[in-house]
Amino acid sequence: MTLDDLRVFVAVCRAGSLSAVARDLACTQSAVSQHVKRLERETGVSLLERQPRGVVPTQAGRVLEAAAAEGIAGLDLALRRLRELVDGESGSVRVATGATTVRHFMSDAVVAFRQQHPRVSLEFRTESSSRGCFDALADSELDLAWITLGAPVRGIEQRPVVDLPWVLAVRADDPLASRPSVDAAELQDVRLIRLPPNSTSAAHLDEACAELGVRFTFDTSVADWDTALLLAELGLGRAVVPDLPGLPVAGDRGDLRLVPLPALRPLSVGWAVRRWDALSPLARAFADMVTEKCRRTPGLQ
Repeated sequence: MTLDDLRVFVAVCRAGSLSAVARDLACTQSAVSQHVKRLERETGVSLLERQPRGVVPTQAGRVLEAAAAEGIAGLDLALRRLRELVDGESGSVRVATGATTVRHFMSDAVVAFRQQHPRVSLEFRTESSSRGCFDALADSELDLAWITLGAPVRGIEQRPVVDLPWVLAVRADDPLASRPSVDAAELQDVRLIRLPPNSTSAAHLDEACAELGVRFTFDTSVADWDTALLLAELGLGRAVVPDLPGLPVAGDRGDLRLVPLPALRPLSVGWAVRRWDALSPLARAFADMVTEKCRRTPGLQ
């Protein structure tokens, strides 16, 4: 078997389709199939099960896919490290982020990193969810992903950086705007703007409410935290969101007010990588710089 055989097999397992992988690789479906057949001859077992709408790995195929994906990821990291040893300070750092991550968590670190490493390329890939960030780490040569921490993911290491307290975002003329804090139970009959339904942050909020015996109701859904804040500022609803770093201080928010919800368990955010000990020195330096600047932000832990 060859490394190309394993790469193609992993791609087929994830796509669930021989033809889709053939299109991505600009080759024939027969060529993709030959890679799989060579692996099956080598291992002596069937690796894919053909179904009406594609293929799925057999039990043996799942075993090989997991091992191959982990091995390929480690090899890709090693090859990048070798290139960076040759290139010196002219390497790159590739980061997967959410739509609002750079603005709220990384802006100061990006400026400082650029000043210290002017020849290094910083590349950001936007993903819509932590799950998307995990997939991007596994499928490409990305170094780091900024995520909302959640359940363990095989082959991914998660490292918390800061905890974000929850706040109620309302317009300045809202009856709750002048309150020093709000109890989560008071919002049980209030219709709220919903965070992305399939996001880790929304799942965390649901769990934090369940711990208090509270259930929120929603009438609007948004794709990211900044949109929820904008709608609240426009008076189009109330939103329960994390108190993000980089937001203007109280009094400078125009028509927006953020009222603390101290009873809700904070939301943890931080880094995800395939292996911390395999990070390049440049990627580690960037991660450390973001971590340090976040932890220096007033109100964050």
